[in-house]
Amino acid sequence: MLVQQIDPVSASSRAAGVAPRVPERHDGLEFGGYYYAHDCGAPYERNDHWLEFFARMAEQIQTSLRPTTVLDAGCALGMLVEALRDLGVEAYGVDISEYAIAEASDSVKKYVRQASLTEPLPDRYDLITCVEVIEHIPPIDAERAIANLCTATDRVLLSSSPFDYSEPTHVNVHPPEEWAALFARHGFVRNLEFDASFVTDWAVLFERKSDWLPDIIRPYERAHWQLQQEVREIRGTALHLQGELERGYTGSGASSPELNQELLATRDALIGTEAQLGEALGRVRELDAELSRYRIAADRLDEFTRSPVWRYYEPYHDLRSKIGRRVRALLGKIQ
Repeated sequence: MLVQQIDPVSASSRAAGVAPRVPERHDGLEFGGYYYAHDCGAPYERNDHWLEFFARMAEQIQTSLRPTTVLDAGCALGMLVEALRDLGVEAYGVDISEYAIAEASDSVKKYVRQASLTEPLPDRYDLITCVEVIEHIPPIDAERAIANLCTATDRVLLSSSPFDYSEPTHVNVHPPEEWAALFARHGFVRNLEFDASFVTDWAVLFERKSDWLPDIIRPYERAHWQLQQEVREIRGTALHLQGELERGYTGSGASSPELNQELLATRDALIGTEAQLGEALGRVRELDAELSRYRIAADRLDEFTRSPVWRYYEPYHDLRSKIGRRVRALLGKIQ
């Protein structure tokens, strides 16, 4: 956890140690030297503060994920690329900001390039990192960018602030479930056993899954059950403490209204958390069911294209198209 402010004006993101990234497109703003020097909390430049931050992140990535090739999507000055390469990882970076790419260290200049994430990526990677970038990209462009990321890898380490609506360049802020739904359309689901909190509290590792639907649901059910148990135990403890306070109040005639009110508020918050967990699980089930339907339809289409019927259907379809063009041309001459 970093003490200095490090996200572009977001208090919550700064406290979590989030590096500032540049949006794909934001009319009226220049993301050059002034932006990095003045609009990112602590100046975003090559100094001990930032180099140590990215060194720790790179070490966690290398230790826990063991990637062979990595693309940092929205790499800014390329410091994560540099830190990963220092650990022997074949890392690359891409960023929309010409200024940021120009300011990259000489040691990584040939490994980073200026480009938009809305453009298809030319290679495939074992892992793609995308830290505090997507919320800067307008929704239509963000969907295209995520599709490009999913095409180029089977694992995406994503962090996108779910809170900071006040930052003027944050044009696409959403809670985590919205990104999960978008990634699910491309066959990616959250790895519930991976702790990505070394990036931010809301960071997620999405992985491509071709498992049978029950195998996808099982870890979600397991995580939900564990969280339910934790909520129940904490709520039970809060109720027990409330009972003790009540008995002490009755026996001694003393009162502690502030503490009692705090306990009641904590209990209500826990109950609300339990309800949110149930709602989130229901949403996950809907998304997994939708993903399953897409896969079944794709399998059927694949079977049809490989069947003997397709050999007759394709020439028939081409013939119909040719006849249709000729008929339209003839009608045009008649008119």
